Amino acid sequence: MASLVDRLRGHGRIAVGLLFNLLVSICIVFLNKWIYVHHGFPNMSLTLVHFVVTWLGLYICQKLDIFAPKSLPPSRVFLLALSFCGFVVFTNLSLQNNTIGTYQLAKAMTTPVIIAIQTFCYQKTFSTRIQLTLIPITLGVILNSYYDVKFNFLGMVFAALGVLVTSLYQVWVGAKQHELQVNSMQLLYYQAPMSSAMLLVAVPFFEPVFGEGGIFGPWSVSALLMVLLSGVIAFMVNLSIYWIIGNTSPVTNEVIGWVP
Repeated sequence: MASLVDRLRGHGRIAVGLLFNLLVSICIVFLNKWIYVHHGFPNMSLTLVHFVVTWLGLYICQKLDIFAPKSLPPSRVFLLALSFCGFVVFTNLSLQNNTIGTYQLAKAMTTPVIIAIQTFCYQKTFSTRIQLTLIPITLGVILNSYYDVKFNFLGMVFAALGVLVTSLYQVWVGAKQHELQVNSMQLLYYQAPMSSAMLLVAVPFFEPVFGEGGIFGPWSVSALLMVLLSGVIAFMVNLSIYWIIGNTSPVTNEVIGWVP
């Protein structure tokens, strides 16, 4: 009886985590699109804000003893931090250059790519039922891309790169948590500042830093508040992604992630 109660409690926690991730994922998609359209805030700079706010949020959490940091070798986290940069930058560029519908549907291709990576690189097997679901997903994305009245070649390139890097990132998150024996907060706490440093070096080469359109440009108070809110929601999205993958699998995270 006790074991049944524990199982139900565990399933309940996972259901709440999935629902929370779904809600904050919907919020950040529409909020980021609104920031791009109405304020023209630069993409990589917005991503940098997301990373910094995520690290600050985790710093506050560890000061409140919500989790205990664990020292990790930088070389073991470097590729994960790099893929984190690519994951957020390319998905934001896809959102910036595509309609929300096309952006969201293109994300559905992450599920087949994750399954392919885990099958060929990690020798993981999936049931025939799961494999058959990939057919309508793939056909739907191809048909939408072909007949989209607002077809944007550059947008589709960013979407494809976003799918590939996101898939690698999601698989590596689960693998690293298992390999390094850390929980979601411990891994993200170590990786977020590393990703922030990478992006801090890259931003000046691709976007203005000062003046009109720069991260330290003359933005209105409303724009800055929206960017800060986007950073807070990004912290929630990132934390819930790590938690879901650590407690379920990358495929589960992607299935719930592209529902909106």
